[in-house]
Amino acid sequence: MDIGGTAKKVQRVTKIAEESYKKMQAIMEQMQEMMKQMKQLQSDMETTTEQVGDIEYELAEQRVLLESLAEQQGVDVEEVLASADLPEPPQESEADTEADEPADDLAKKATSKPSASDE
Repeated sequence: MDIGGTAKKVQRVTKIAEESYKKMQAIMEQMQEMMKQMKQLQSDMETTTEQVGDIEYELAEQRVLLESLAEQQGVDVEEVLASADLPEPPQESEADTEADEPADDLAKKATSKPSASDE
């Protein structure tokens, strides 16, 4: 049996194993960094979602107040809205519709849509 050839093979296998280990370590570090970034993104999304919810609620409050003031002044809100040059409302995607389903009544009322006051 050729011991010199076996030793070279063992050294080659050891070298390949060490290189593989280094590559795996680098991949693990990349994955950990990606996980940190994903957690930060998730946190940012949660913050943004809260901010959007707050803005929607405040907008709904303002709408109620404006409609009340308009009513006191004898202004027909629906007529004003119908004659206004408003942009087209954004189209809801299927994902948006599914995400809204578990929302409570307050979230459903907190909208800037004119039809919200009719409900």
